[in-house]
Formats: sequence, C-alpha cells, structure tokens
Amino acid sequence: MARDEHPDEHLYTGPIDLSAIAAQADGEPEVPEISYDEQRYPARPRRLRPRDQFRAGGLRRVTTDPRTANGTNAAYVEWLVRQSMLKDADVLGRQLSGQPAMWRNPYARPDARRAIATSDVWFTAYPISLITRPGQSFLAALGDEELWSAFERIGITAIHTGPVKRAGGIQGWQETPSVDGHFDRISTQIDPAFGTEDEFRRLCDVADAHGGSVIDDIVPGHTGKGADFRLAEMGFKDYPGIYHMVEIPSEDWHLLPDVPEGVDAVNLDAATEQELADRGYIIGALQRVIFYTPGVKETNWSATAPAVGTDGISRRWVYLHYFKQGQPSINWLDPTFAGMRLVIGDALHSLGELGTSALRLDANGFLGVEKSAEGLPAWSEGHPLSHAANHIIAGMVRKVGGFTFQELNLTIEDIRDTGAVGADLSYDFVGRPGYHHALATGQTEFLRLALTQSLELGVAPVQLVHGLQNHDELTYELVHWATRHRDDRYRYRLREVPGGQLAEEIRADLTEALTGAADYNRVFTQNGIACTATSLIAATQGHTTLDAIGDADIPAIRDAHLLLCAYNAWQPGVFALSGWDLTGMLTVPSAEVADLVAAGDTRWIERGAHDLLGVAPDAERSTSGMPRGRSLYGSLPQQLDDPESFASRLAGILEVRREHGVATATQLDVPEVAHPAMLVLVHRLDEGDPEADARIQVTVLNFSSEPIEGTVHSAHLVPQADVVSAADGATIARVDDLLSFPVTLPGYGALFLQLEPTESEDEPVS
Repeated sequence: MARDEHPDEHLYTGPIDLSAIAAQADGEPEVPEISYDEQRYPARPRRLRPRDQFRAGGLRRVTTDPRTANGTNAAYVEWLVRQSMLKDADVLGRQLSGQPAMWRNPYARPDARRAIATSDVWFTAYPISLITRPGQSFLAALGDEELWSAFERIGITAIHTGPVKRAGGIQGWQETPSVDGHFDRISTQIDPAFGTEDEFRRLCDVADAHGGSVIDDIVPGHTGKGADFRLAEMGFKDYPGIYHMVEIPSEDWHLLPDVPEGVDAVNLDAATEQELADRGYIIGALQRVIFYTPGVKETNWSATAPAVGTDGISRRWVYLHYFKQGQPSINWLDPTFAGMRLVIGDALHSLGELGTSALRLDANGFLGVEKSAEGLPAWSEGHPLSHAANHIIAGMVRKVGGFTFQELNLTIEDIRDTGAVGADLSYDFVGRPGYHHALATGQTEFLRLALTQSLELGVAPVQLVHGLQNHDELTYELVHWATRHRDDRYRYRLREVPGGQLAEEIRADLTEALTGAADYNRVFTQNGIACTATSLIAATQGHTTLDAIGDADIPAIRDAHLLLCAYNAWQPGVFALSGWDLTGMLTVPSAEVADLVAAGDTRWIERGAHDLLGVAPDAERSTSGMPRGRSLYGSLPQQLDDPESFASRLAGILEVRREHGVATATQLDVPEVAHPAMLVLVHRLDEGDPEADARIQVTVLNFSSEPIEGTVHSAHLVPQADVVSAADGATIARVDDLLSFPVTLPGYGALFLQLEPTESEDEPVS
C-alpha cells in the first residue's frame, strides 16, 4: 500500500493470527503458532530456558479496530513492515548475493587518490534550500543541462545531493516531518518533495555526460522514528536489534519519566540516567552530550511511552541517541546484525539502484559504545567497533565500484585510524576552524599549528575534503585539542599552553569576532557558529548588521571569499563548495525562521533559499518553504558573463588547480612565516609517487586585508630555481642558497608558484 492511501481500505476485523502475518510480511510460508517461549528462545534446549518466561507463552488472539495503530492490528504491522528499511535491505541483499559483479573491484584499502581522480571539485547541495523553476523538482533541477554547463565552465565535477530520501518519523498512520534536515532517514524511497527515482537516475546520466558524478548520503549512526523504530518498540522480530534500546520491565516503569500526551518519548535527566545505570539497564553517561540543551537534551538517553506489541504486551524502552531525540542510534553489534543489514542495504540501493558513484557517511564516528570502569563515562568516541563498522561499510561500497567520505569530527588520530581501513576521504575538520580563525584574526599561527599537527600525526591533506560552507555550523568545538590532547602543551602566542586552554582561546576569538558585534551570526549550542561564508567574512570586516552591507562592500567580501577558495583548492585533496558560496548568500534574519530556531537549532539562519540559475526571480521561498536569502553575487549565468565575478574568478583558481595536478600532490611542509598573516604550503606534484620526477609547488596566501611583504623559506625548496607564477607565467624570484625567496601579496592575495630549475642546473658537472 502506498503511504498516501487511506489505511481503512486494506484493513479488516476479526480474530488475527499475528505470527502468521509476521511470516507473510517477510514472504515466508505460513507456520503454526508457537509459544512466546519458543519464539524468544527458538534454539535453546527446553530444559535451559528460564522458567519465568513461560508466563508469557501461550496463544494470543486479538480482535481490534481496523484503525488501531499498534501491534494488535496485523494490517498496521504489515503496513509498517512493507515500508521499513530493514525489509528493503533484506530484499536487495538477496538480489545481489552471489552476483559476479560483487568480486570485480578491490575493496580492502581506502584509496584517496582514486576517489579524487573520479571527481575532485564538489558542489554540495541542500535540497530544501534550492529555488527551482516553477513546477520543477529539486532532483530535476540538479539534472538541468544548463546547470551542468555552468558547472563545467567553473570546474565543478560532482554534485553531492544531500539527503533526499524520506526522513522524519511515523506517528500512528501519519508521517511526521524531519527533525534534522532529512538526516533522520526512515526509508530507501526518494521523498516526493524532492523528486522521483527516475529523476535521480537522469541526474546521474546528465552528470556522466558532462564528465561528472553524483554523491549520495547514508547515515550509519542513526535513523529517524519511522517504520523500523515503531516495529522495534513493538518488540517485533529483529527490529529491536537495529537500535541501542533496552526494554525496562513494567515493575520498574516508576523509574522512568512520564510521557505527556502528544509526544512519544522524554529525555532522561542525569539522575534518572545514573539510576538506570546503577541498576544495570543502561551503560549510563557518555563522553559528551552533543547538542546539549537544558530541558531539551540533558543526556543521550530517552524513554518511550508504552507501545503495544504484536503479542499484546505493552513495552517501554530506553534508547540511545547521540543527536536529537528523533534520531535513535543504530546498534552495530547486536546478535541479529539488523542495524548492519539496514545500513548496507541503504548504501547498495543508492549505488546499485540509483546510480551514484560515492556516498557520504554521516555520523559514522559513533558506531560503538561500551561501559567503562566504575565512575567513568561510557566509551563512545574512538571505539574500535566504529573502525570495524566503517571498514565494512567502505569495503562494501568499494566492492561495488564506489567510494566513501566521512564527516568525522573527532581527534586527528581518530580520523587517521578510521580512514586507515574505512572511508577513502574525510571531511576536513583539521584546517577548517583554523582558516576561519586566520581570517577572523589576521593571524595564521593556529592554522599552521593545526596543519603541522595533522602531517605529524599521519593525516595528509590529500585524504581530506576541504570545504567552504555546507548545511552545518562553522564547527569550533576543536575536539582534537579539547579532549585527547587537553593536557598536552603547545607553543602559541609566544608561550606554552595546554590543548584545552588553546581550544578555549580559539573558540573565544571566533565567537567574539563573528557574533560580538554582528547581529546576523548566531552561536549554535556548544558546537560552533551558524553563519554563511559571506556573513562570516562580513563580520570580520566590521559590518554589524545585514542592512549595513552595501554594494560598495561586495568586492572586499568577494576577495576574501576567493582567498578561502584558493586556500582550500590549492592544496591536495577534494575542494567542496555550496550554492550559498556560489551565490554569496548572507544569513536569513532569525525572525523569518523563528519556528525553526525556536528549539535552539540556530543553523536554519544559514540555510536561506537561493536561485543558482536565476530561474525564479520573484520567488520568495523555495518549494520546501525556506525563505529566500540575500545574494551578493547573483546567479551563475550573470556571473559567468562578468570576468570579475566570484564564479568567473573561481573558475580561474580551479583551472590552475587542475592544470598542475595539485589535487593528488604530496604536501611536504607548512613552514614558519615572516608575516603573521601569511600562510605557505609546499607541495610535490607527484600524484603520490615518491619516485616520480616531480616539481615543487608553493601556495602563498595573505589572510589580512592589507598588502604584505615577506620571505618564503623551506628546506624543500631547490636552490637557484626560478619561482614562476601560474597566473601569468612570469618569474617573480629565484630561490637563494638559504632556501628562501621574497614575495609581495595584496590584501587577501593568493599566489600559486612553481619552482623551475635554471638551465645551469641541467648542465653536467665536470
């Protein structure tokens, strides 16, 4: 039954044999009813089964109203099963099992350069914020030939669609909306709000015709509260095994908070969390509470309201959710392996059924959780199970010819260790806070410290996706420094400071620079700042209100924005940017998204609707209802007709990147600098082959608005080599015998330089 059909048309009354219905739902032959004891312990010898379980045995026949939305209504259960992700995964898995295509690709080891060769410049879309032609869906808009022609001119080779499958939840017979921008997935089906599967497949075909590819999302850490979760609440078959959820016996329900009418769960306070941990029900507090909000989310655990199962028994559960209450966490080490089956099925659907080339792994660093020693929080970050699970996911994707990238905001060591066996690429949480801090303060010291630490600890930039704005906040929680390395000491601002203090100082600098005087950027919980790239730049340039930003201010904002593009693009790895970047979007006034930010999620101010092609100039909102934000740069067709526009100059930056192959180069050095606003990156253009006869490339950037002069010095420079600018082929200096050369940069200036051996160096030595 389709979800929009009236449920009464497929329901019936009378005695119901629920075990037979459960078997029919999985396409299995009908079998005689069994006792509860036999159902729960089918493989255990009768003499070893707990005697107290016999009280739940026996036959159960229920007469129920056809509109009832609980486990006593077989039609309701069947309706849930038909749309569950686990059911789809099992069907798809059986179809692919044993096929020769499953053995044609290497899959054991991540391969960043192979992934980059597929696509190295990504456009990151956000479905609910794109303004389309009247009547055109989001997916149809992404497959528009005009859009791909513009992308081809700019140098964009892939679209990351963002989450487009059904998300949110199910309450009774009704779907409920997403609580986290469609990252609370409940189905493998495309959400009709964004288009159809046929439109998705056509998008993949159009991308391929323009030499590009399409990247989809999977969420291995959690789902929404859809059919799978509702079936889990009922205790139905393997479904409870999908989640970290614990059934609380009715005699201890008094320990749980009451669930008010109209909601389905209540977050536990710290005292209840500890009480349940002391009684052995849950593992208790975790290492941190992401999205901590008093009165909303004080712990990572919530208690459900009573749910009637297919056996007529009412159950209450306590379940884990790293993120919001509507995002129950997946259990990767349940004996049923139901969670693993669900996630792998979702991945194979995107790659095999839709035609994508790659997948983003969202929230993949939180796949293992384990009780720690008495008095300590549970082990939930950097757990070996996360590494094992990521290896399985990424290996399966490589096995069918795709690749993955992960959004893992943990320590550098966690990124290294997970990436060693798991995803081919990782989102750049190393340099991202650093380059924002450099722009906000005009000093690159912390950025250089972060980059050198990354090299020393084994995370090379070629393994990273270097991004501008995406749908999330500007992350400044600085997990690497604030957790594992909080007591380590680092040289910063002419003194030694512990990592925890360093994180606090960087966080304070960013908060003051971006939200102190500017009223249009907002702090987002304890994670970071909600802003766009252009509103971040505007704040660093002293604009206090959106209305204060006039046309005369746009060139300076654009130049700083292009500097950030050069920083991210002129180093090894993937470069990613969004529609908010391409059109120069500012934040949306809070009053226009008041209902969305009311619960504390201030990120909605940075997700304003934007029109890439200028196809609906009079539209005030996207089809999904997001209010239109203010664009500083205009549509792509307008920009590509102007050689001085953001998009046209970005095309020049990307042309240099591609011509010289810096995306697959090896970073050698992030040297000390002669001016505090200067950043120098030294690369070897070797495509990862240390034996190759490759030239040295140097990226030099100025993170201040004032012109600067300085000296580039590195042990990796070649004495007496000419220093040639990629912009015009001119020789600007020669490397001296001290392995240095001088440079001059304008405000927000960027130089892409190559070292060319002089003729005398090529002559044989007598």
